[in-house]
Amino acid sequence: MSAKAYIVPIDPQNPTSSAVPTADPAVLWSKLPPSQKPAKVGTSHLFYGVPGDNVTALISLGEAFPTKKGNTRRELVRKAIGSGVKSVKTLGEGVSEAVIDVSLDPHAAAVAAHLALYNFTLKTSPPSPFDPRSTEPVPEKLNLTASAASAEWDRGVIYAKAQNLARTLMELPANIMTPTAFTERIKSEFEGLDNVEVVVHDEAWAAERGMRSFLSVTKGTDEPAKFLEIHYKGAPSPNARPLAFVGKGITFDSGGISLKSSSGMKLMRGDMGGAAAVVSSILAIAQLKLPINVIGITPLCENMPGPSANKPGDIIYAMNGKSVEIDNTDAEGRLILADALYYASTEFKPDTVIDVATLTGAMDVALGEIYTGVFTTSEKLWEKLNAAGEAEYDRFWRMPLDEDYGPQIHSSNADLCNTGGKPAGACTAALFLKPFVEGIEPKDGSEPRVEWAHVDIAGTMEFTRPIPYQGKGMTGRPVRALVEYARRLSTDQA
Repeated sequence: MSAKAYIVPIDPQNPTSSAVPTADPAVLWSKLPPSQKPAKVGTSHLFYGVPGDNVTALISLGEAFPTKKGNTRRELVRKAIGSGVKSVKTLGEGVSEAVIDVSLDPHAAAVAAHLALYNFTLKTSPPSPFDPRSTEPVPEKLNLTASAASAEWDRGVIYAKAQNLARTLMELPANIMTPTAFTERIKSEFEGLDNVEVVVHDEAWAAERGMRSFLSVTKGTDEPAKFLEIHYKGAPSPNARPLAFVGKGITFDSGGISLKSSSGMKLMRGDMGGAAAVVSSILAIAQLKLPINVIGITPLCENMPGPSANKPGDIIYAMNGKSVEIDNTDAEGRLILADALYYASTEFKPDTVIDVATLTGAMDVALGEIYTGVFTTSEKLWEKLNAAGEAEYDRFWRMPLDEDYGPQIHSSNADLCNTGGKPAGACTAALFLKPFVEGIEPKDGSEPRVEWAHVDIAGTMEFTRPIPYQGKGMTGRPVRALVEYARRLSTDQA
């Protein structure tokens, strides 16, 4: 018979909780060897046979927890819960259910528990829930339940599962997660949800639309490109101007003729992380039934060095008519985003456009794995994104979007060059995208029609070191921040 585990975050200086039946955490904690300092956050202790045949995990919230407020306090709860779930996971099949003490913050507890439980693998023994050949779902080895039901817990579960979907899409290898497979998976994920329409376009449709920049990238591969649209209409008025998410969807990036080094190239299966984040965020928005209209746009293709691939020096004409010189075929993400941004901003007339992309190695150099870089034309949009990111500890850092970087990409034989050299590489990439977002420039003295932010996740796409509630691997960021931003925006518009 399988046992339960009770996961209880506690203040080490005042270890109280009512989540464990017939057990007093203060008594349990007192049995531990004395320490001169309070246990650090995440320090876990397992007590076997408490209560009955079950297990109780007490996890420290760290020193001076009662003095912590707001987002800082929420993150300590996440760290403690995540550490507790990880410790219970090691107990194996003897424990089939983990009861999470949610008394401090149900939303944060749900997020941390479900992110910490996630473990991607395609090993065949035991059966993997991620095996694409599976026809039946593989049961969870450890089921997570809340010590008390609440809407906040349910919302946190949706946030975390959406991020875990993005992690899965990014982790699956490129021979499995092709552009076609991506669209099929997303159609199945959205099946049965209200107010949602998923549309998949092929290369012929993109050619009719004049998406020459997007289609130029796919010339080097035999794998068909796809252009995915998701329409969610949750606003009281179906005609309310939507929020538009645009995600870069390079399902594998070899660099093309400007071939990448083989070292670490397998990480480029996750170069569709922007698309993964966008579709997963909209899935959560639809599941939460937020009163907002959202458009999701994800151009999907491979970047390979086939015989018809783009060549350095080629000049193409994007959907908006601008000429673009391809200086480096490994700067392909901005080429597919260019047409996608122009299509989204002209076809659907959104009030806000946010694109998400694993765009530049320069962003990884600048900010590493901690902050996601944001370039935006709008102070108001930055403030809202920043607040959402801080609330979920899925944090952003604002980067300069300055026309003084322009000469680096305006000095070729075309209107734009797809690289501007090594200096400020993330900044010139963002500046390259700006002309393709229609409506962000003020006209005739009026305010811009569209607010735009470019979100570069090249640094935060992967954790090379684990954190208490996420292991190594693809992160699925910034899904939670985007969902929280949309939730707050929908509240403002209600």
